[in-house]
Amino acid sequence: MRTVKTLLAGDHFVRNDLLAAALRTIPDVAFDFREVTLPWPLTPYGRVAEVDEASDVEDQLIEALAGVELAVTQMGPFTERVLAAAPDLRYLVVCRGGPVNVNVAAAAQRGIAVAATPGRNAVAAAEHAVALMMGALRNLPRLQRTLEQGEWRSDLYAYDECGSELDGSTVGLIGYGAIGRRVARVMLAFGAHVLVSDPYVEQAPDGIELVDLHELLRRSDVVSLHARLTDQTRGMIGAEQLAAMRHGAVLVNTARGGLLDYDATVDALKSGQLGAAAFDVFPAEPLPEGSRLLTAPNIVMTPHLAGATRQTAQRAASIATTAVAAFLDGKDPAGLVRA
Repeated sequence: MRTVKTLLAGDHFVRNDLLAAALRTIPDVAFDFREVTLPWPLTPYGRVAEVDEASDVEDQLIEALAGVELAVTQMGPFTERVLAAAPDLRYLVVCRGGPVNVNVAAAAQRGIAVAATPGRNAVAAAEHAVALMMGALRNLPRLQRTLEQGEWRSDLYAYDECGSELDGSTVGLIGYGAIGRRVARVMLAFGAHVLVSDPYVEQAPDGIELVDLHELLRRSDVVSLHARLTDQTRGMIGAEQLAAMRHGAVLVNTARGGLLDYDATVDALKSGQLGAAAFDVFPAEPLPEGSRLLTAPNIVMTPHLAGATRQTAQRAASIATTAVAAFLDGKDPAGLVRA
């Protein structure tokens, strides 16, 4: 039986006990575990040296990686400095859709294979996007506030005050990856017409219409962002794109804050060009004191929790285990990341 010295650098969401239990299901492998518990989400992540969305624990990782062949983490900052201090490391699995907290080029130079766990939060993120969409369409936060303030606002039943339905509406999805595909299926079940804009998709299932971004914005009653944040997509929705949307449309972003110009979005909400908006991600997290978003009208917000379900954490551990098993068997896992 092979023994693999392994670092589990989990946190308070993707916990080390979940990772250890999943890894122990791999046959004919004994894991010699060393564990470090990172502070996320009790302490927000941020940029660490040259990597993004990581816990600031380089020194702790360097100490823990001595002699380690395999590491599994979610928020560990695998910077060039950390990788340089881990000469025995051969495999690294990141329990996220992409390894933004890893210097992948530096890992490749050192012969370290890196895998991610794509799709681990697709169910949770898709369901959250739909919940935010419906909350914005029916203005649920406003309705709850009226009750909390001791009001019974039956006047909000008035035609000019009440919300809209998904049935019969046109919903535009920007990005058609694992999350976008799930949202599309739910929208079809609600009776919506679904438009998709994604340069990497050449064919979509029946009932879904592929269009370019401008047409999607022009025709959609609801626009939901599901694209990855890249140099090409950063700031892809700004004042010009918001002006091209239908007057009174709803905008949802559960992807990444960098996709959207939030100042222009607040302007569009205040002018009525946007009827409502719903966000789980923001340009700066946590939201700074005095952010215009905090006083914008007709807005639903959650603090970047779209993927926060217990099933997501369990699924991350399971997908990571599949990747580890492939590595140890000399195969490329489905989530292999190439520099």
